[in-house]
Amino acid sequence: MPRRLRPTPLEHVVDGHALRARLSAAALDLIGDEAGQRSRAIEILKQALFRGRMIAKERLENGAGGLETARLLSGVTDEVITALYDFTTVHVFRARNPTEGERLCLLAVGGYGRRTLAPFSDIDLLFLRPYKQTPHAESVIEYMLYALWDLGFKVGHASRTIEECVRLSKEDYTIRTSILEARRLTGDERLGEELKKRFRDDVMKGTGAAFVSAKLKERDDRQARAGASRYMVEPNVKEGKGGLRDLHTLMWIAEYLHPVDRPEDVFLLEVFDRREAKGFIRAFDFLHAVRAHLHFATGRPEERLTFDLQPEIARRMGYGDRGDAPAVERFMRRYFLVAKEVGALTRAFSAKLEAEHFKHEPKGISRFLPGGGRPKRKALDVAGFYEDGGRLNIDGPQVFEADPVNLIRLFKTADDRDLDLHPDAFTAVTRNLNLITSKVRRDPQATRAFLDLLARGKRSYRTLTLMNDAGVLGRFIPEFGRIVAQMQFNMYHSYTVDEHTLRAVGLIGDMAAGRLSEDHPLAVSIMPLIEDREALFLAMLLHDTGKGGVGGQEKAGARSARSACERLGVERTKVELVAWLVENHLVMSDFAQKRDVADPSTVAAFARIVENPERLRLLLVITVADIRAVGPGVWNGWKGQLLRELYNATEAVFRGGRGSDAAANVQRHQEAAAEAAREALVQADPAAKGWAQAMEAAYFGAFSLDDLKAHAELARRAAIQGGAAAEGRVPAGANAAEIVVAAKDRRGLFADLALAISSLGGNVVGARVFTSRQGQALDVFHVQDVTGAALGCENPRALRRLADALEAAGRGEPLAVEPRRGTELSRTAAFSIAPTVVVDNEASNEATVVEASGRDRPGLLQALARTLADNGLSIQSAHIDGYGERAVDAFYVQTSAGGKVEEARKITALKADLLAALEQNEAGAPNTRPGLKRARASVAR
Repeated sequence: MPRRLRPTPLEHVVDGHALRARLSAAALDLIGDEAGQRSRAIEILKQALFRGRMIAKERLENGAGGLETARLLSGVTDEVITALYDFTTVHVFRARNPTEGERLCLLAVGGYGRRTLAPFSDIDLLFLRPYKQTPHAESVIEYMLYALWDLGFKVGHASRTIEECVRLSKEDYTIRTSILEARRLTGDERLGEELKKRFRDDVMKGTGAAFVSAKLKERDDRQARAGASRYMVEPNVKEGKGGLRDLHTLMWIAEYLHPVDRPEDVFLLEVFDRREAKGFIRAFDFLHAVRAHLHFATGRPEERLTFDLQPEIARRMGYGDRGDAPAVERFMRRYFLVAKEVGALTRAFSAKLEAEHFKHEPKGISRFLPGGGRPKRKALDVAGFYEDGGRLNIDGPQVFEADPVNLIRLFKTADDRDLDLHPDAFTAVTRNLNLITSKVRRDPQATRAFLDLLARGKRSYRTLTLMNDAGVLGRFIPEFGRIVAQMQFNMYHSYTVDEHTLRAVGLIGDMAAGRLSEDHPLAVSIMPLIEDREALFLAMLLHDTGKGGVGGQEKAGARSARSACERLGVERTKVELVAWLVENHLVMSDFAQKRDVADPSTVAAFARIVENPERLRLLLVITVADIRAVGPGVWNGWKGQLLRELYNATEAVFRGGRGSDAAANVQRHQEAAAEAAREALVQADPAAKGWAQAMEAAYFGAFSLDDLKAHAELARRAAIQGGAAAEGRVPAGANAAEIVVAAKDRRGLFADLALAISSLGGNVVGARVFTSRQGQALDVFHVQDVTGAALGCENPRALRRLADALEAAGRGEPLAVEPRRGTELSRTAAFSIAPTVVVDNEASNEATVVEASGRDRPGLLQALARTLADNGLSIQSAHIDGYGERAVDAFYVQTSAGGKVEEARKITALKADLLAALEQNEAGAPNTRPGLKRARASVAR
């Protein structure tokens, strides 16, 4: 990283005296030419502003701190604005003998008042008058505002009297906060001092509780808008949780309760000890540096650290690749560690407020509002612990010093009694993490308390998150500590690795309590059958600890799981079970989403890996929780259906006995289920007899009786209306529309249907292909629109229009396709994605499995399907999967003779053609912002 530069004196950047001399000279040279005077003054000020900003930018890129940069930019702006004020009041609207009413004071408020400006921040100004507006003051203000706009500033301004400021501050907390930070720039000094005195006497006095309450509510609302987790992987540096505004909120509260003359003097108050003050300054410095780089990189007030900007900001801040850790992921981990520190500082500061203001039954930081006196102390049966107003507190740090195991017992007790931690206790924990040594990690009482909390806790997600925020979890389980604040540079994951993991653990806790039975009926129903809950929860906690490890995520994860479990004193059989679950935690989702679960070979291969029903149950629960905890919108009913089908088929294999043929068991199970479904279909719809006899056994296991009846009717319609029929619907609660197409099978049919879907703005997220013995195809697509919602959910006509287009495509009619613009800016533009193609002749007995992976985009499925058709292959089934910016599509294909692709020459040619399609897709990827480069996307899941 660049070496830290020492602060530079402001006069070396902008010489205020010289600037005013140039302005005066220009005014004298152009006496009588008001337009010329103004034009020349704007030019001089622009030069000074540009020079100041460029010096700040250059210094920042060469290692200057974020706070120094913000203060330098503020200082440059001060010189430009005060010089403009002097020019305006001396050379343009000079009041040689100003009356009392013509006095004027110019104050900076908001962030500008704090002396911390980002390069493209708004500047907030208050023109303070003693009485009502005079023509002179109005002229000065109007002239200055137009000049500031010409200089490129975005100005927030107000012109008020002291009485108006006091009255409005009492009515509006936003105005009150801005005046709290008011700083005189120039003008009448007495006016500025009088406002400060009146504000403290008439507004602040006796209103601390109301102000704290308003600021905390404002913070909660802001975080709800920006994203409640501080570990969202595209954070808002200013407004997000753990960002600058959280620090500002604490400063405002401290300054309001303990008034100071300068904002930076807040850190000298007794409410902050030296360690906390250093933490605040360190966090401010880093976040201001990130924000300044964001503004300079984009040329606008960008506050969100989006994927396309993250690699560039990492480069500007001096981060480089280190081993397998890319620069962007190292930088983002630092960001999230700072956000985590902001959370700890919030709690520490809250503890100080608690000493002055008390309230019963607190929640969050709002616990520190005034109440009716100190809450009563309630003794507990754990030595050194007591309940303090609905929170768990300790007698003092000596509780941990006497027995470090109490650092674990504290959280176990909080969970047992459903209590939040008192901020004093939380702060004491963070200051005694060094007591968690190797001996404590192996202490039987500590490990038992932790395992009980993990596997049998009442609110495990909340309590483990508290442990993580305090630093205890990563200290007690070092393997988990290595993934704290770790980020994966891809669009698939919405959270950091530790946050994703804790959410997954919490989801399993919810399933165990029966709270997710509607969303995950199978997982919830099998939870009581799981024999080893500790193994389940340990595997979930440790499942991603191998990310970035040697040998790949799965192998490295298994090693770290063994290490952690052995240290926790877990018995050998459980250690091996946890390690197996960690190593194989992606297997079930891969088989369900990338393979044909109706193929007996798929089920047999999966059953050979799993080996027994207990592992199957454990793996299903882990898979469901893992997928759902990735982020909003990742889990859907389609994935749930595939997992249920794979689970049920594999369970049938195990019921057949250990010595039996797994594939034969699956085949028998399918045939029996299909025969029963055929009979039910024919009984419900006698006209469907021919359809029922013609369809393969695997078809019947995938759909309900109502679906089978609808498909038979659709097939009859297709025969009547020219060979193709289509119908679409949006199932209740689904995030994808289901579109069924019945058409005469032919080579290229799937590609034509995929083209029709993509041309009308659809994105295929799942597809199943079935063919009757009479050569009629039934293709089922699950389709979303460009926003990720079910296509047609807001506009049913779009669904009908797509069905009509699919019928035409099914009949072989040419489709008019509107070309898409290749210059579209997209979030995926940030990523460099290496295409891959795998051809597998072992996964199925009857077909070759072709897996193609590359940048996801509209039309990709059609391009791949067309390539397969051009190679003389027919698609037996298609399995569509996506991981953010990357699509992974698997196809079961056969040659025209109905066999596998086995010739090496044909396999090589097929791979080359598919790679060409994928590389063309990568070449046509959306453009990133000008001047920004793509970074390699993480493939870790």
